[in-house]
Amino acid sequence: MPAFICTRCGSQYRNSEAPPAGCLICQDERQYVDPAGQAWTTQEALRKTHFNAFRRLETGLMGIGTLPSFAMGQRALLLRTPEGNILWDCISFLDDATLTLIAALGGISTIACSHPHFIGAAVEWSHAFKNAPVYVHGMDRQYVPHLDSVISFWEADRLELAEGVTMIRCGGHFPGSSVLHWDKGGANGDGALLTGDTLQVRPDKGLSFMHSYPNMIPLDAQTVERIGETLAPWPFGTLYGGWWDRVIPVNASQVLASSVARYIGAVTGKPGFPVYSEVFIGEAEDL
Repeated sequence: MPAFICTRCGSQYRNSEAPPAGCLICQDERQYVDPAGQAWTTQEALRKTHFNAFRRLETGLMGIGTLPSFAMGQRALLLRTPEGNILWDCISFLDDATLTLIAALGGISTIACSHPHFIGAAVEWSHAFKNAPVYVHGMDRQYVPHLDSVISFWEADRLELAEGVTMIRCGGHFPGSSVLHWDKGGANGDGALLTGDTLQVRPDKGLSFMHSYPNMIPLDAQTVERIGETLAPWPFGTLYGGWWDRVIPVNASQVLASSVARYIGAVTGKPGFPVYSEVFIGEAEDL
C-alpha cells in the first residue's frame, strides 16, 4: 500500500489502500485546501518527474531541495556534527540518489522539525536511516499527520541535539514552532540560526512573523515581542530561512531586533518604529 502525499502541503500519511479523506495540515487555517480540490501523489509517482538538488551553504551545512518545486517548496538543511548529522526540517521526496548521497555524507542521526508544515515525509526518511528520532514539539502533536514510534515529542523550551546545537521553542506560527541554534555556524563563525518560517525571511532580507502566511493572518504584538526576547540571548550572525533564497548572511541578530520593533510598531499603530534600512546587513553573498 502506498503512503499518500498531499500535493498542496507535502505531508505524507500512513500507508493505505486509498487516500485519506482530507489533509490535516491543509484543513487548518494556517494552510488551505487547494481550490481545485484535495489531491494526492506518492513517492513512486514523484520519482518519474522530480529529483533532489544538493547545495553546500557553508562548511558543515548542506541544503537539500526538490526540483521542480513541490508542495510548499521548502528545502531541508543537513547539519554535520561530530556527534552525527542532523536533518533540520524535512521534504516530501526521497529517492535512491538522495539515499546514496546522504549515506556518503555520514547518514542522518537525528531529524528535527521546526513545525508540522515542514515534517514532509520525515517518518519515511527516518526509517531509511536506521529509525533516526524525529523531534517535534509536543505542543504541536495534534497537527502531526503521521504518528509513528520514531517521532519524539519534546516538551521543554530548549533541547540540545548535539554540542552547540540547540532547538529553541519560540511559538508564534504554531504553539511549538522552534528554531535551531548552531553556535559554530555562520558566515563569520559567529553563530547561525535555522528558522524554517518560525521567522520568515522577507524578500528585502528583513523578517516577519505570522500565524498564517498564505492566509495573511498576523500574530499579535505580545507574541512577536516574546519571540524577540526568547532569541535575544543567543548570538548569531547568519539566519537560514526555509527556502533557498531566504537567507540573511550577516548581522542577522540585529535584523531580528529591528524587524521585531518594526512589526510591533506596525500592528499597534505606534509612530516612530524603526525603519528596516537603519540596519546594515552588508552585501548579500553566495554562501
